[in-house]
Amino acid sequence: MITKGEKIVAKNRRASFDFHLGERFEAGLVLTGTEIKSVRASKADLKRAYARPDENGELWLLDMHISPYEQGNRENHEPERKRKLLLHRKEIYKIERAMFDKGVTLVPTRLYLKNGLAKVEIAIATGKKNYDKRQSIAKKDANRQVQRELKERSR
Repeated sequence: MITKGEKIVAKNRRASFDFHLGERFEAGLVLTGTEIKSVRASKADLKRAYARPDENGELWLLDMHISPYEQGNRENHEPERKRKLLLHRKEIYKIERAMFDKGVTLVPTRLYLKNGLAKVEIAIATGKKNYDKRQSIAKKDANRQVQRELKERSR
């Protein structure tokens, strides 16, 4: 849900196709100066990204690609470094409890700017089986066909 003052920078479109998405959380990101400039220029990619808690009770976002800032100098950032997620302690505990289940992962669904700050929406997700994916494709095709028929009838 996009609210006033938000600008979506990147979406993970494969997330809803590859996973059953559960509860979602809004997390802040710890970024360097050149990273936030690249994010504001929409130079981020969430395709292979995932989140994982560590032994210190912190959440980290891994494999998110943020392109180097074009006007950056030798202090430019590493494109795929791990980035710390900022959440409330209760939310982190809730996520850690959910991670004990087999087949559960944390998937970022979208990256956006909210009041000038970078936020990422992460979801607790379980992987879909191939037959689930085929059902999703069949449902999308059926909806597309219905929309075509309605459009032709309205002409």
